[in-house]
Amino acid sequence: MEKRELVIIGAGPAGLTSAIYGRRAGLDVLLIEKGVPGGQINITAEIENWPGVAHASGQELGDMFRVHAEKFNTEFRDADVKKIELRDGSKVVVTDKGEIEAEAIILATGAYFRKLGCEGEVEHIGGGVSYCAVCDGAFFEDQVIAVVGGGNTAVEEACYLTNFASKVYIIHRRDAFRADRAATERTLSNPKIEPIWNSVVEKIEGDGMVENLVLKNVKTGEVSDLPVAGVFVFVGQAPHDECIRGLVEAKKGGWIVTNDDMETSVEGVFAAGDVRDKNLRQVVTAASDGAIAAMAASAYINEQVHLRSTLLDPERVVAFFYSSIVESQVRLSNAVEEMSKETGEKVAIIDGYRNARMVEKLELGEMPVVVELKKGVVASKKTVATASELSEFLK
Repeated sequence: MEKRELVIIGAGPAGLTSAIYGRRAGLDVLLIEKGVPGGQINITAEIENWPGVAHASGQELGDMFRVHAEKFNTEFRDADVKKIELRDGSKVVVTDKGEIEAEAIILATGAYFRKLGCEGEVEHIGGGVSYCAVCDGAFFEDQVIAVVGGGNTAVEEACYLTNFASKVYIIHRRDAFRADRAATERTLSNPKIEPIWNSVVEKIEGDGMVENLVLKNVKTGEVSDLPVAGVFVFVGQAPHDECIRGLVEAKKGGWIVTNDDMETSVEGVFAAGDVRDKNLRQVVTAASDGAIAAMAASAYINEQVHLRSTLLDPERVVAFFYSSIVESQVRLSNAVEEMSKETGEKVAIIDGYRNARMVEKLELGEMPVVVELKKGVVASKKTVATASELSEFLK
């Protein structure tokens, strides 16, 4: 089976930034992509909020990310990732072109906007149909636009869009919003906002750009036209978590839970970008996630290589595990180090707090503890409180 240090899944801003930082850290990086580089930003006609680039299309920015990653000799592979598996402690990426064992994995598969599914929607993406108010709201200065949806996201984004548009219609299939009371009251009190109840969008029309929405009242069946310059669709978003679903901790809807270092609940598996459970899904936050994930993965890989060579590979090793957040244990670790120098007895001193997963893997229990390992298997262990107790263990 092919073995790699870092496998990144996804070629959007998070994945490509991970590749850049991973290669700069000296890692062997394989980026698995499916489709064109840039991910979801490719459906954005214009981007004006990427720092340092006053104006670019989503595709142009995605190409820039790709070229930058290529500069550091990132290896790209066009493949479809079917699933990620754990096999005897190893992480395996299963693709339609073979299996890859990875020291660490960064999942940067992004998310997708749920679409209305009506006629004319796909044809007008980037031409007046948008799924991101922050991305595209400024392009509708003093124009009449519509928002479709009735949840918190829809009503909150409608309020945001009034900073630009002269009028915002909110089209909702029910006769009341599903958003919470405060958001609903704030929206309905905005003079620029007008709700259109019990209605759905049947068709989006326009010659190149959006010009008109064909609406249908779900109660009366009446069909009407609504002239607008753009329509923002907020009927839900979902993560591309198919390949890792059920393996890592996730919130309702499949959004992957990570800590500040982008670590998931599975050791050595990181997540970055829109697939994460987070508040703001933008190019700049995805890139930030990617940089953090790559550096955390680099630290993890280096640590695992060190621990493997120190603890698991030797024929026999004696190791002392302690917690670096307990002062008495830190003092004891210093005493153990001095004793090791004086006696010539080699003892590997491991911070069990930082390497909690290794403590768990070896089933060491409470710390401080001294353990004898033979080819990575625990032969004996003892909880110790003093250097003399460790000395007794070594005899």
